[in-house]
Parts: sequence; structure tokens; C-alpha cells
Amino acid sequence: MSLILSIESSCDETAAAIVEDGSVVRASVVASQIAKHAVHGGVVPELAAREHLKAVIPVTESALQEAGVTMKDISAVAVTQGPGLIPALLVGINFAKGLAQANDLPLIGVNHFLAHIYGAFLDRDPEILNSPETYPLLALVVSGGHTSLLLVDKDGSARQLGCTIDDAAGEALDKGAKLLGLGYPGGPIMQKTAEKGDPERFDFPRPLTGGAGRALAPENLYNFSFSGIKTALLYHVRKAQDAGICDDQWLYDTAAGFQRAVVDVLVKKSLTVLKNYPVKTVVVAGGVACNAELRRMMAERLPKRVNLLIAPPKYCTDNAAMVGGIAWHSYRKNGFSAMDMDAFARLPQIVRVPFLD
Repeated sequence: MSLILSIESSCDETAAAIVEDGSVVRASVVASQIAKHAVHGGVVPELAAREHLKAVIPVTESALQEAGVTMKDISAVAVTQGPGLIPALLVGINFAKGLAQANDLPLIGVNHFLAHIYGAFLDRDPEILNSPETYPLLALVVSGGHTSLLLVDKDGSARQLGCTIDDAAGEALDKGAKLLGLGYPGGPIMQKTAEKGDPERFDFPRPLTGGAGRALAPENLYNFSFSGIKTALLYHVRKAQDAGICDDQWLYDTAAGFQRAVVDVLVKKSLTVLKNYPVKTVVVAGGVACNAELRRMMAERLPKRVNLLIAPPKYCTDNAAMVGGIAWHSYRKNGFSAMDMDAFARLPQIVRVPFLD
């Protein structure tokens, strides 16, 4: 048995977890900074870093206590290396380095993007990772920073088929909520507001889906764009304000229509991949995977032949359990990062995933 202690600090959650053999989550603790950043309407990197400094030790101690273990029981330390906010990442990385050195443990750097995908496999039968019935696997990673389609084959090779060419889906939902005066964080509030509305009343555009009467450029077949949806919402709000029709039902219907447009693009792009590749499993990962509308539409519209894996919400948003889970595979194969590893802000090109032999 191997226990990985993992640290996550890529954005505005300070998290620690203890994961056994890559699949069993013994403890997962998250300290949120939402209240601190709400007054600014978004995450302030320097403020996030200061809050991580305050929380990282208590969160780690809580995870060890919850798991009923001590540092003597830990096999390795894992930490999110990137992508993310550099000031925030550096807090977690330097803390993890000190923890690993002080306890003479190996240190494993983890790609946050790939960890989100792995979150869908936590607390499941680990054999699903190695089953030939799982691959090819299509991962739709949707968050405030990423909207991407990654194709993974059974030999561990991977390639990014498409990504957003401007804004991420999570950012679009957050900015949309801000335009509607709903508050922060926007995604959950947008969903709650949309539940009271009619998504068919207002029709928002679906960019890069070929539905605007123009042929879709081949290079954008699997790419996303959400800036146009945000612009359409801005003009929609201004028009309603000028006409004085911004009542509660207008707000509910607007939120429902806007959310439906964002989700519809995500689902349509995924279905386009399924038409062109023999995908057996679709994984939906990242913070936006918590969205009930996205979960419902993916379940309804995916072909029955395709397995759908979406993690519980606690493993969709930023957490350290997904970091410890994917790190175990590097530990098992002795693929450790050097102690001089540094943070990285942007997603590098992905050609392999670490959780397949």
C-alpha cells in the first residue's frame, strides 16, 4: 500500500489530500477563498497567495488527521506544478518541497489539467483505467481557465483535438453572471438562477458550431469560442435596460438561455468528435463539470455505446485528491520530479498521460 500526500494551490482553493494506491481517497480537505475574492469580482493572484500561506499548514494537518495517519506513513508528496496562477502555485510547491525534504520523501509534480481528468476515476474500480473497453477516451476539460478536448488512446498517447481560441467556458459563465448582477462566483449562481427560467425564450449564438449560415473552417472543427456569447449577452442586457423590461422573469429566462448556449456548444463539439473517432468513453472534468445542465445534456445526448464518466462535484472543482491520485502512477513508475522543479502558468503540449503504462 502506498499513501500519497498531495497539495493543491493553483488558484483560490488551498487543498490537501491523502490518497491510497491512486484510487482510494482517505482524506480530502479544501479551504476556499471565495469570500476573500468576492469583493473584487474575481481572483486576485497576490491575495490568493497570501491566503494559501495561511491555510496550507492547517489544511495539511487536517488531511493527516482525517486519514488517521502521520508523515511516517506517507510514501511520497505530490503537488500541483501548473498550469495556474504563479504566486499561488509557488506557495504549494515550496511547502511541498520543504515537507518532502524534511521527511526524506520523493516529490512528484503534477499537471493540474491532467489531474482534473483523473478526478473522474477516483473512488472507482482502478481496473477501469486499464480496460480496453475504456479507450479511446475523450476528455472534455471545462473550467474557468480551460476548455479543451483531449483524445487519449490505450497506450497512453494523447493529443489535444481542440481548445478555446478566446475565453474558457467557466470564464464566460462567470462574466455572464457579472453582467447580470448575480455575484461571484458566477457559475453556481448562474445555474441556480437558470433553474427558474425558460431556456427557449431567448436565443443566444453557438459560435464555431456551423450554425450561423457560414461554413466552419476545418481548423476550428473542435475549437471553442465563447467571447461572442458574452458580447451577445451584453447587447441583450443593454437592450432590455433601455426598454425597461428587466424584471425577475426576464433575468431567469436570460440566465437559462445563456447557460443553455454555453452548454450546447460543449455538447455539440463533443458529439462532433464522436462522429469522427471511435471513442468508447467520454470524461467530463473541471469545475464546470459540476453544472447540472451540462451533466444532464451529456447524459441525454451521448450515444448509448459510449460510457460517460463525470466525477462527483467534490472532485470536479479544485481539490488535492485528484493530484494525489494521478501522482501515484508516477510514484509507481519512479517518475519523480526534481526538487528544483518550478511552477508553470500555461498548459504545455500534452502527448502522453501518466496514468497508463
